[in-house]
Amino acid sequence: MKADRVITVVGAHAEGEIGKVITGGVLPPPGDTLFAQQQWLQNEHDGLRKFLLYEPRGGAFTHANLIVPAKLPEADAGFIIMEPDDYPPMSGSNCICVSTVLLETGMVPMHEPETTMTLETPGGLVPVVAACSEGRVDSVTLTNVPCFAALLDQKIEVPGIGEVELDVGYGGAFFAIVDARNFGFDIVAQEARRLVEVGEAIKAAADEQLNAVHPENPDINKIAFTEFTLPLDMVDGEITGRNTVVISPGKLDRSPCGTGTCARMAVMHAKGELNVGDGFVSRSVISSRFDGRIEAETQLADGTKAVLPSIRGRAWISGFHNYVLDPRDPWPEGYTLSDTWYRALD
Repeated sequence: MKADRVITVVGAHAEGEIGKVITGGVLPPPGDTLFAQQQWLQNEHDGLRKFLLYEPRGGAFTHANLIVPAKLPEADAGFIIMEPDDYPPMSGSNCICVSTVLLETGMVPMHEPETTMTLETPGGLVPVVAACSEGRVDSVTLTNVPCFAALLDQKIEVPGIGEVELDVGYGGAFFAIVDARNFGFDIVAQEARRLVEVGEAIKAAADEQLNAVHPENPDINKIAFTEFTLPLDMVDGEITGRNTVVISPGKLDRSPCGTGTCARMAVMHAKGELNVGDGFVSRSVISSRFDGRIEAETQLADGTKAVLPSIRGRAWISGFHNYVLDPRDPWPEGYTLSDTWYRALD
């Protein structure tokens, strides 16, 4: 067949969250930094994201990651995250997928029992340690970019809901973090649709009423997600918490959400609930698991107190794909409908 373009993708998921990895057919976008490259894609060439994530090739549950050469000499590779309605600066589950694909396909040499590498994201450098055996990646531990509590004990008005109390944490993006019990949620699969409805309303109101700006990059300036949490518990001697993150236009993260877990740990640290060296088991709506830990305290250039959290999780390759564009296809960038996307996108 004749195709206008062919894009090679390795399918993968990290603890349930799909993170496809683009390995061929796309040249690196222009820009002197990964953030500049991300902005160019978002503002000038968003058709790539739509082509891969919109139907018929994708879905509301799908993310994609573009592998690019690193800009900083200490990094082994770079990647740019594309989600159904956004380009987040960093994503934990996507980083775990990318690490697994890079190593298991030989793009980066694997060393057993551990492979260390540094990945560059639009949000900063992310050191990675992959536990490897028999040519496979058994788990990935990443140390995230500096994370911090941006706003604590805030109150906003949410149309149709009323007053909502929340914290805002940065874990690679800004999260509005709310107590699920205030809305009658147990964070179980049967509540998924209602969690999405409430979470999207909270995010929109929080982004409108609160001012969240990254001190070192003012272009990171929106509250991107709502994170519902349940109280901490001790399970088998480990601090454990259940959460779920709503990703626009309206889906739940199937994993415990790496950046969301880091944002929650940063807020817990700011409130004295989690100390340096403490571990934290983060459980998702499908009960998958990330193992978090606060590795160190740090601060940003303006003096903002922050922490360096780590996340350990697993990913599995699910397939190898060539996505093509037939020149006769009347929907070259795909389409969305509100029956499965919660709200249709342009």
